[in-house]
Amino acid sequence: MESTRDADYRLRLARGFLAEADEDLRLSRWRSCVDNSQLAVENSAKSVIARFGPVPRSHDVAAILAEHVGRGVIPQALRTPVDHLVDLSRQLGYEEHIRSDYGEEARGITPWDLFQEADTLRAIEIARRAVSVAEDIASR
Repeated sequence: MESTRDADYRLRLARGFLAEADEDLRLSRWRSCVDNSQLAVENSAKSVIARFGPVPRSHDVAAILAEHVGRGVIPQALRTPVDHLVDLSRQLGYEEHIRSDYGEEARGITPWDLFQEADTLRAIEIARRAVSVAEDIASR
């Protein structure tokens, strides 16, 4: 996929997952809201990664985006918002993806037992900020 088209596609995915997270919040589906919020963050980061190269098949986008920053792939004018997106991706990243899909297997806790409303409110706020940052970067 061509980089601009892939970046736009990823941003549309991020917006779609955020819309689903909002619906999950309204319906008190805590696990689903955290899961969709995480996917909104992940695809927000992937939309930025796609602007500068191929998007690897990974849920650990914070590390990939941070690597792009470290290698100087990200233009200086975008460093502050990209650094913010790296931070948001770390807050709601790969580990949260695993927890919201599989729970804590070693302790026998399902994902539905892990998440409460406070977790959901935190996750959706992170997702909203991530989508907003990705939209800002896309508009530049």
